[in-house]
Amino acid sequence: MFRTLYARLATALVILFLVIGVLFTLIITKVTESHMQEVNQHFNRNLAQSIVSDRSLVEDGRIDQKALKKTFSAYMDINPSIEIYLLDPEGKILAFSADPGKVKRKHVDLKPIQDFLDGEMFPLLGDDPRSHDRRKAFSVTRMPTGYLYVVLRGEQYDTAQQAVQESYALRLGGWALAGSLGFGLLAGLLLFHLLTRRLQRLSDVMQSFEQSEFTQHHNYTQEQARIKDEVDRLGSTFDEMAERIIDQWGELKKQDRLRRELVAQVSHDLRTPLAALHGYLETLDMKVDDLSQSESREYIDIALRQSGRLRQMVEELFELASLEARDREPKCEPTAIAELMHDVMQKSNLRAGQAGVELKMEPPSSFPMVMADIAMTERVLDNLIGNAIDHAPQGGMVVLSLKQQDSIAWVSVADSGPGIPEQDLPNIFKPFYRGVEATKDGKHAGLGLAIANRMVKLQSGSIEVKNSPEGGAVFIFSLPLAS
Repeated sequence: MFRTLYARLATALVILFLVIGVLFTLIITKVTESHMQEVNQHFNRNLAQSIVSDRSLVEDGRIDQKALKKTFSAYMDINPSIEIYLLDPEGKILAFSADPGKVKRKHVDLKPIQDFLDGEMFPLLGDDPRSHDRRKAFSVTRMPTGYLYVVLRGEQYDTAQQAVQESYALRLGGWALAGSLGFGLLAGLLLFHLLTRRLQRLSDVMQSFEQSEFTQHHNYTQEQARIKDEVDRLGSTFDEMAERIIDQWGELKKQDRLRRELVAQVSHDLRTPLAALHGYLETLDMKVDDLSQSESREYIDIALRQSGRLRQMVEELFELASLEARDREPKCEPTAIAELMHDVMQKSNLRAGQAGVELKMEPPSSFPMVMADIAMTERVLDNLIGNAIDHAPQGGMVVLSLKQQDSIAWVSVADSGPGIPEQDLPNIFKPFYRGVEATKDGKHAGLGLAIANRMVKLQSGSIEVKNSPEGGAVFIFSLPLAS
């Protein structure tokens, strides 16, 4: 019941209104009572003195009992709301007009009487002889034999007051107060509902997002909606957070899928050279006495080639993993890209000569410096030139070129081979992807171009491949020029 903010606010408001209603009733009752006592005491302050002046109650220094009874009777008929008591100088009650069976006190406290006679501020409350603890407004005057003490709101007044309190007017006033509080309560509940319904809607949006396992989100903030207050800002922030979570969740799923594919591909690609290496070594071990020296040398050479292939695959795999995890950050510095291309080409001349391929570079007369990591860029050139040599036919050519466009340097490596099948072009830079020709020769694990692609991107560049109209494949990558 109290799990929602609106329920808690509504409960707090109901309790608050009930407390206010009770306090208001108590305060009004107390203030009204005090006010009535003060007014009554002011109005009747000289009543006791008037009674003594109108009637000769003392004769020869003694109370005239007959005159006293007549006075009690006369004033009780004129004003039945009062009660008259005759006190001695010590406050002892000598005579009274009230019903004898209802008078419970024998003495009256003289302190309020003395304050009254000294002119203290009203209301002053004195003892009510009909009760051991009740106090009421009074009027008093001195007499030769003591005091004439008049209780202004006697028993008949209390009876009449109780009857009036049960009257229609007071009941109507009570219902009016209850109605006002009820109306205020309903208005407050409606206001709380209007203020909290957006929070409830935001809570529903969050719950729906959670139930969808953080994959689907219905925006809290409508398009082109104006942010009004903290609730709207909270909703807008949650929308942005939810979209980011969805993107990151999708990326995690994608990374997990790629990881699974990578593990499966690595297992497959490592199994072949491992099986071949193990098979030839096992054969060599079993037939060591039956094989000639040339046959043993042939088996050892095959095992070494498979071992070298396995070592290259493992090294490339670790290199790609390091690049993907950004364990290797490029240290870019101004670099003479033309000189670097020339150095890599010279280093590859021996391999090109063994394959019967000519390496050629078309350097510009002058070229600005680029911002590049020298080791990474050299690794990219080694990879692209090595692939071009492997795919160029004997007597073919590999051409390196360099050009500038705006603030970007473009490096291209073109070969005169058969080119890349169109179905392979979109996937050529994916890890472990090998085209039909590469799969046949079995020399490549499909990691070199993925490594080159990652290294270029880490240097704020891009890489692409296309087939030349004249034949052969052209790899092009970019690097930013140095300022």
